[in-house]
Amino acid sequence: MRKYKQVKEKKVTYDLDEWREVEYRAAKLNMKTGTYIKRISTDGTITFCDIPMLASLIKEIKIIGNNINQLVKKAHELNSIYAADIEKLEGEHDHLCHILSQNLFTPRLTKL
Repeated sequence: MRKYKQVKEKKVTYDLDEWREVEYRAAKLNMKTGTYIKRISTDGTITFCDIPMLASLIKEIKIIGNNINQLVKKAHELNSIYAADIEKLEGEHDHLCHILSQNLFTPRLTKL
């Protein structure tokens, strides 16, 4: 028994078809069946992120950040920063953040 955390154990019975479905869904999410059952029963949904896609996106965002840093450095060297350039850059930044928030952070529920 755990020392600091009280737990409750519950036995659940599945027929073979139901168990195969649970195993299939857990495998599709790269989860153990017990973990899948616990998460789906407590949270109701499981959000799955495609890590390679996120890694590619993070790489592109870093490139954009490097470009912005180079522009700022050049502007400070020349001592010429125009308000129009800053507004344009802020607008592009806001647009990028809006696109990311719509596509990445909106939960999309798909039936597994």
